[in-house]
Amino acid sequence: MREYYTITELTREFGISTRTLRFYEDEGLIHPVRRGRTRLFRPADRLLVKQILRGKRLGFSIAEIREIIEMYKAPPGEVGQLRAIMTKIAEKREELRQKRKDIEDTLAELEQAEEACLGRLAELRVTS
Repeated sequence: MREYYTITELTREFGISTRTLRFYEDEGLIHPVRRGRTRLFRPADRLLVKQILRGKRLGFSIAEIREIIEMYKAPPGEVGQLRAIMTKIAEKREELRQKRKDIEDTLAELEQAEEACLGRLAELRVTS
């Protein structure tokens, strides 16, 4: 295992900008070692970046991600962290189900509106 990764290596690996990594650092999510002006990231930082990006893909906010990460470091530790993640996953799943229902309802309304327009055009004897 490598001792350090450069900012360039991590940005290329994860397809993110240096600004994103600096933001995660400013937010206290990662803590690279500094050698002069150079940031060196430990394997633990690399793993955290991977987990942060996964959390973002799942729809978690930075605050939620920070809460989950900090849970791992202190009691209740990993068990508490896993339970919190499961709770947040259930919440996100329900949010997405609601959004899907809202989208389906909107699509149905659009279809009704379109049918009404087509019906009225037919009454007016207008062809598309």
